[in-house]
Amino acid sequence: MPTSRTPSLLVAVAVLSCGLLWSGVNAYDVPTWWLEVLPVFMALPLLCATYKNLPLTTLVYVGIFVHAWVLMVGGMYTYARVPLGFEMAEWLGLHRNPYDKVGHFFQGCVPALVAREILQRGAYVQGRKMLAFLVVCVVLAVSASYELLEWAAAMALGQGADEFLATQGDPWDTQSDMLFALIGASTSLLVFSGLHDRQMARLSKCQTPLPTSEQ
Repeated sequence: MPTSRTPSLLVAVAVLSCGLLWSGVNAYDVPTWWLEVLPVFMALPLLCATYKNLPLTTLVYVGIFVHAWVLMVGGMYTYARVPLGFEMAEWLGLHRNPYDKVGHFFQGCVPALVAREILQRGAYVQGRKMLAFLVVCVVLAVSASYELLEWAAAMALGQGADEFLATQGDPWDTQSDMLFALIGASTSLLVFSGLHDRQMARLSKCQTPLPTSEQ
């Protein structure tokens, strides 16, 4: 399976690279763009470097691809100015652009799949309930870390961090961000666990599993 996926994944890498160029050239605020798309710059080389020896499931790669586009669009417009967000606000009768909540939903959904795959394939945890619990804990830790990063950016950049924070005057923005990450993780576990298990089973038949923890 890994070899058969290689052409598709190479196309995905090329598309993401073009997306980075497109969003960077058209960025509303360049410093904000760098802050928002930094995870994409970190993830792409890592995924390419580990593909041969430790390939992930197709589901995880697709999730990362979609999440990357969410980040690139948010970085290009800044989250408070994404056109889709204005349309969503009109549909839902909201007073603010909710595109940042889409980003935080994916910040929960995709890392949940990544954490689940690492924990399960590496046999780091026993039992489905404990697996789900730890996955949610990892997602909340990631979300909290991101909020701390936003706080650090606000302290370092002052008013210049407003585009990155995208609070839009909401005093509960940090809490709602973490809530949407939790919703994303829970949705991921409820909707994709079966498919994820099947893909991991197929992958294990043709690839060495992730290193297991010591007994």
